[in-house]
Amino acid sequence: MSTTTVTWWGHSTVWLADSGVTLLTDPVLTDRLAHLRRMVGPPPRLPGAPDAVLLSHLHADHFHVASLKAVPGNPLLIVPRGAAAFAAKALGAAAARRCVEVAPGEEVEVGAVRVRAVPAKHDGGRGPWSRDRAEAIGFVVEGEARTWFAGDTGLFDRMHEFGPLDLALIPVGGWGPSLGAHGHLDPADAAEALRRVKAAWAVPVHYGTLWPIGMGRMRQHMFAEPGPRFAELAARTSPDTRVRVLTQGETLTLGPAA
Repeated sequence: MSTTTVTWWGHSTVWLADSGVTLLTDPVLTDRLAHLRRMVGPPPRLPGAPDAVLLSHLHADHFHVASLKAVPGNPLLIVPRGAAAFAAKALGAAAARRCVEVAPGEEVEVGAVRVRAVPAKHDGGRGPWSRDRAEAIGFVVEGEARTWFAGDTGLFDRMHEFGPLDLALIPVGGWGPSLGAHGHLDPADAAEALRRVKAAWAVPVHYGTLWPIGMGRMRQHMFAEPGPRFAELAARTSPDTRVRVLTQGETLTLGPAA
């Protein structure tokens, strides 16, 4: 069995290598995003051009236009159904031709892996100032390992259909103290999501990276603690799952070297 590796670059940006295929999720490659600033670690240093970029929804901290323009190469862009029109407007016609739209239940083959869209419970609009909308989704990647990248989501009943998994990449926090719980997981809800999907390994994401400018000293527990708190709760609710709390740029290897 070959190894599967996952490198967390902060927020929801993950570099996943499986079966000789490289995938990049929801890339934020800058140190600034509107009113948010990267508080920990340098911007991601990608090892090369990915084979595909997985984009879970249109919110700017997941579908970040400047970062997508900076991704090297000409990777496939796997996006929610309805998102290609926004990609054409924001990234240009050439990028739009690389888009493959998927709805929950639909699959795309990327080399030796299959990328399947799965449901997510999250608002699919670009934002209150925009009419652009596309259903928010997550992804299950099937290669040597079965990996769930949740994107942004709240809890929902069908989560149990995703498992069993080898790896779950689960959002556990947010980018500010006023983000709110609707359509998001806090550490306790993330632990419940993990219990439902039954993963052998879990990595918490979507926390500890971006924070509003001028609020660096406010509610620091909401910035730094969700990952460790998730690990603590998951140890109780999913004792058979191994949780790895990564730092920005750190890699987890599954398989013979795990």
